[in-house]
Amino acid sequence: MGATVTPRAVVFDIGGVLEQVDDDAWPELWVRRWESRMGLAAGVFEAGLARHSPSGSMLLGEVSEAQTRAMYAAALGLSEEQANAMMAEMWDAYCGELDVALRDFAASLRPSYKTAILSNSADGARREEQRRYGFEDLVDEIVYSHEVGLAKPDARIYRLTEQRLGVQPEEVVFVDDVLTNVEAARELGWTAVHHVDTAETIAEVTRILGR
Repeated sequence: MGATVTPRAVVFDIGGVLEQVDDDAWPELWVRRWESRMGLAAGVFEAGLARHSPSGSMLLGEVSEAQTRAMYAAALGLSEEQANAMMAEMWDAYCGELDVALRDFAASLRPSYKTAILSNSADGARREEQRRYGFEDLVDEIVYSHEVGLAKPDARIYRLTEQRLGVQPEEVVFVDDVLTNVEAARELGWTAVHHVDTAETIAEVTRILGR
């Protein structure tokens, strides 16, 4: 962390930061639960998924929420009612639980600092996260990867976030739980904090800001 940094903006990731959720674990657990419910033999789901998977990237907005729903419903052989339940459970798992302490800290930064969310995401995330946690009211800007067609650690999504906030790279403090994304931010001149523990992150950001 450079001692000469004069921060004007603080940017937060969502999954694993503002939301307490294991992005690496929940998708498989969620799918396996439904695989078990439908009594599918080993390998049947994977084969079905391969047949029905749409082309494109969810993170880049190339696959819609409706396409995702149809893909899993077809692969698992779900009825309409079951597909609705599956999607509801998916969003519950995707959104996890709010880190209240970190949310409150983010809220306390305004109006002294500009604030933003920078998240790799999927179609439907804005609706679901706003409904649960009101992120649009928490920060000045939200940059969702599926809405802008760019995803971390692509440098262009960091630059887009700077542009929307109206700040220079050296004026940004960034919090993310994925080390690759943290390193990419640092290479672009951001002051980045690798989030592991909420209290430690709050203390480190507070130190950087000189509050």
